Amino acid sequence: MKTTLLTAIAIAAAIAALPSPALAHCDTLNGPVVQAARVALKAGDVTPVLKWVPSAAEAEVRAAFARAIEVRAGSPAARELADTWFFETVVRVHRASEGEPYAGLKPAVEDPLLNAADHALEAASAEALVKLVTGHVTEGLRARHARAVEARAHADHNVDAGRAYVAAYVEYVHYLEALHNAGAGGHGTAPAPAPVHDRK
Repeated sequence: MKTTLLTAIAIAAAIAALPSPALAHCDTLNGPVVQAARVALKAGDVTPVLKWVPSAAEAEVRAAFARAIEVRAGSPAARELADTWFFETVVRVHRASEGEPYAGLKPAVEDPLLNAADHALEAASAEALVKLVTGHVTEGLRARHARAVEARAHADHNVDAGRAYVAAYVEYVHYLEALHNAGAGGHGTAPAPAPVHDRK
């Protein structure tokens, strides 16, 4: 049970700690929204992409789909243009439902964490994902701990060294707080640690 909890914390923390653009792959050409849109266009059925948009925007997406189907029948160039326009429409609507701005479609990206997340869903097994993420978290924690230990050894030598220690300490503790908060998130069972500046 303890191992499972630590694994869950590690996965949540690693994902939460990544910069948002890295995980915001729903606006990429190989992201899940565009993949669903491709399936819909190929099948001539809008249903596969509707799960990516809120019910309030379904009419807009259905209308866009109908226009895209009509236009893409004209020529290969028209098909490419219609497909891209439909991808842009669906991604824009999806991003809006998340409260995120739409800045256009982005090129396909290869991200090991995202690939592992998708493969874990396809395989119905999280083992490879757990191994990847826990390794990432372990490496991050050990590196921050080592920097803090090294800086602490010189903290009282002079003011600059002391400040270097404080910077290493803050980074170390913030990383731990991210782990704790990710692990406790949604359960309401553990209070968040006090911010570093409140510690005595």
